[in-house]
Amino acid sequence: MDGRSRHLALFDFDHTVTRCDTYARFLRRVATPEQLAGARWAIGPWLVGYRAGLVSAAAIRRRVTHFAFAGRDAGDITGLADTYAREELPGLVRPEALQRIDWHRAQGHLLVLVSASIDLYLAPWCATHGFDLVCNRLEQIDGRLTGRYEGDDLGPHKARRIRARFDPAGFTRVYAYGDSREDRPMMALAHERWYRGRRIA
Repeated sequence: MDGRSRHLALFDFDHTVTRCDTYARFLRRVATPEQLAGARWAIGPWLVGYRAGLVSAAAIRRRVTHFAFAGRDAGDITGLADTYAREELPGLVRPEALQRIDWHRAQGHLLVLVSASIDLYLAPWCATHGFDLVCNRLEQIDGRLTGRYEGDDLGPHKARRIRARFDPAGFTRVYAYGDSREDRPMMALAHERWYRGRRIA
């Protein structure tokens, strides 16, 4: 690691780099007509609970992920994800977030995207923008998605998963960008913290 790369920049994705929840948009894009028809009853009560603070973000993610992907062909969903990353994600990125990313890249900092969204569309985006990726990965068995993640849901465990890949103490300076309660442990690893677009420390 050279001197310039001894700086680490950790970015949440949804509502931090982007202006919306990209996972929800992707789910609507890949849902079958039957899933769309049944979503009101299968997902609706969970969404009400989430908005009331009775259901966690991790729980609602597990529910919608299983509902949308269990039994689906992995190749088909991967193709849809590639198209989504190429055609839709660029228009969802906040210009001010892209400016921060460009600044870090120009300084030679190590860029890491840390997201509870899924690998299938985040990986192509990260490859384009020079990010390492720590995220939820969909489990596949014999070419079919199971509707489960490989391992635990990342959301509540961002700091632990970052430490498993990188040693924050080994960097001269760590930056973190987030917008939600799930981002706070990740932001606690940083010297410089940005929350909902504003520097807070």
